[in-house]
Amino acid sequence: MAENFENEHPDDDQNFADLLESYSSRMKDDLQVGDKITGKIVAIGKDSVFLDTGTKVDGAVDKSELLDEEGNLAFAEGDELELYVVAFNDHEIRLSKAISGIGGLELLQDAYAGAIPVEGKVNATCKGGFHVDMVQRRAFCPISQIDITYVETPEDYVGNTYEFLITQLEDRGKNIVVSRRKILAEAMEKEKAAFLGSLKEGDAFTGRVTKVMPYGAFVELIPGVEGFVHVSELSWSRVENPEDVVRTDDRVSVVVTSFGERTEKGQQKISLSMKQVDSDPWDSVVENFRAGDKVSGTVTRCAKFGAFVEISPGIEGLVHISEMSYVKRVVRPDDVVQPGESVSVLVKEVDAGSRRISLSLRDAEGDPWADVGEKFSAGQEVMGTLEKKEPFGFFVTLEPGITGLLPKSRLQRASHPGDIEKLKEGDSLPVIIEEIRPRDRRITLTPGDAAEEGAWKRFAEKTGAPPMSDLAEKLQQALASKKKK
Repeated sequence: MAENFENEHPDDDQNFADLLESYSSRMKDDLQVGDKITGKIVAIGKDSVFLDTGTKVDGAVDKSELLDEEGNLAFAEGDELELYVVAFNDHEIRLSKAISGIGGLELLQDAYAGAIPVEGKVNATCKGGFHVDMVQRRAFCPISQIDITYVETPEDYVGNTYEFLITQLEDRGKNIVVSRRKILAEAMEKEKAAFLGSLKEGDAFTGRVTKVMPYGAFVELIPGVEGFVHVSELSWSRVENPEDVVRTDDRVSVVVTSFGERTEKGQQKISLSMKQVDSDPWDSVVENFRAGDKVSGTVTRCAKFGAFVEISPGIEGLVHISEMSYVKRVVRPDDVVQPGESVSVLVKEVDAGSRRISLSLRDAEGDPWADVGEKFSAGQEVMGTLEKKEPFGFFVTLEPGITGLLPKSRLQRASHPGDIEKLKEGDSLPVIIEEIRPRDRRITLTPGDAAEEGAWKRFAEKTGAPPMSDLAEKLQQALASKKKK
């Protein structure tokens, strides 16, 4: 019978040996006090939680150490925990998040030797740091070792209980120096490694602005991990000074655009964007703006060829210099508008593909030639202003934006053509409208006394302008006076 059993199960002995070897291979019989181990919860008792330590003996941790602020156990069977070995024998391995409670010098020495965290309560501030009570003894924590950041108000730490590492133990426990910074730094490095290991492009975060520079802003994503937002990524609108958008300690939403390159200090370079948190405004520009729309905007900058106007956050259009005014010839755009000025513009053309919008200042104000036929008529006498002299004639402004031409050939019709020749740019003179061609934007003029005898006189009576003879007499007197001097 035994022979048949052996024949039916020839590999049982081998399988059992393999299982034993597998179980034995994960035994850690060389555990020492201070070792940190990771184990799964195998049972939860009334006062203790038991873990598989990977040895022949299970570990036990006080259940009270694992309770949350409301007194509830935050773990279940199968969960993994990282704990420190604080004591062991052939029957039991005692585990703890950190050494705490009543103990003696030997316990502190073991913690010091094994770099095991020890719970301590910050009792008071003192010169250079804090008094910390731990295991019924007083320790000293330098102010630089209580946290990983600069401590502005030490009083905020008094009364709180933290985990500390013993960095100095002398005179049989009479001189104990501890550090919390090392524990925080180690935890931070683990958090950073986990964070960077899962980081990917497109991830969105809310971070804190740590520093603003002329070329952008640094944003802390988690403690110890910063990314950089270039000035071009702060807003869809044009940004000249980053401080106009963000300030230190502001909470901002950002998106990861790239990462992976290492800086000179070995830190991972993370590029961020604030503007890409929102959609690109140019994606919907054709829905929001159409040719012929009259909109308000802000002048962002002036160039030789025109002025750029932001009509919506991130949407800039160009007012070409030729579209700046109907009423005057524009040589420099900044003679008409200045950066920061609010203006009304008319949308001339929208090219979403090229991200271009053509705008007009003059069309928004209205074309003075649109109703020129209603304001002026042939034969009408008006007072104009000499705008410019040319060899072929004089340009005369009738009203802002409306300029007519007084040809040289018409000057001979004047009673005193020499007096008209002597007028300067900016001087007033009476003219009569000879012809109007609104479509061609042209008006032909003749001197004010050329239509018929007495026209100048009638014009002078209506407008209060002096007779032409008086103007000539005054001009001759002025010239004679100048010669005498």
